[in-house]
Amino acid sequence: MRLDKETLHKLIANKMHKAGLTKEDADIAADVLTFADLRGVHSHGAVRVEYYSERIAKGGITTHPKIEYTQTGPASAILDYDNGCGLVAAKVGMEKAIEMAKKNGVAVVGIKRMSHSGSLGYFTEMAANQGLVAVSMCQSDPMAVPYGGSEEFFGTNPIAFAAPSVDDRVISFDMATTVQAWGKILHARSKGVSIPDDWAVDVNGEPTTDPHKVNALVPIAGAKGYGLMMMVDVLSGILLGVPFGKNVSSMYADLSKGRDLGHLHIVINPEFFIGLDVFKRSISTMLDELKQVTPMKGVKEVCYPGERGKAREEAYLKDGIEIVDDIYQYLISDDIHFNRYDHKNKFAE
Repeated sequence: MRLDKETLHKLIANKMHKAGLTKEDADIAADVLTFADLRGVHSHGAVRVEYYSERIAKGGITTHPKIEYTQTGPASAILDYDNGCGLVAAKVGMEKAIEMAKKNGVAVVGIKRMSHSGSLGYFTEMAANQGLVAVSMCQSDPMAVPYGGSEEFFGTNPIAFAAPSVDDRVISFDMATTVQAWGKILHARSKGVSIPDDWAVDVNGEPTTDPHKVNALVPIAGAKGYGLMMMVDVLSGILLGVPFGKNVSSMYADLSKGRDLGHLHIVINPEFFIGLDVFKRSISTMLDELKQVTPMKGVKEVCYPGERGKAREEAYLKDGIEIVDDIYQYLISDDIHFNRYDHKNKFAE
């Protein structure tokens, strides 16, 4: 099933508004989710709508949050979002960070007590599109084994980065600190396909290619990924005074309760350093030089981070966004949700 961008956005917004979000918040949530599907990151797109809608309908996402924004210094602030929609909270936090960085050169904005925030690349590209550099990171519930361990402790704890050039090219990457995000496992399950044997382990700690047998994910690059996922939890968890490590709330355990997650945006204004024009020209030079690197055997060309996602977006805008038929049928139905997720384990089972 292929849908144009406007149709998919409308279906998602309508469903989340029907679940209980205000129309404005539902539109923002749909922006973030549609962005993910446009870039081919289907694990963080429309596939998530039913889960969000069930949590909204059952009270686990505050539909009219009492938001508190506290600027704690010239370049720092904390946004308490009262367990409102994380997709919206992260956007509001980035808007605050952009404003602060434009004025003061640097901004560090922490968002605490929020729900799942979706594709982080959406938020970092907000900053890049305004001539800024951004890093964003957030916690997730425990589902990855620490390096050398056999039990899950940290979450996939993603990190995103974006920076502008003089043209329409934006360096942009959004990565889990595990070999793959949990959403990729969910997507493989929904498509009925196997996964590579280096993504996850089963209950015995052995590699598995069956997404239905996954018990835990593994850190990217072994000890290095383990260090990164710990760093994310320190900066978006401990630093903001929310639960951390194995105490981060489960996505599915009780959908009537807020998740109290933490998220951190760091935004830098190049004008306060080398100067924006020089910075953007240097980024463009770097990208041009990367494109001149001789590709290895079997590879057509060297791509810069974000290039393939942008190409997928252009193709989807032309030919329509690919959506699994079951998800489309849910989106056009009158049902808000089908009680698929509440009081399930970390695998929604």
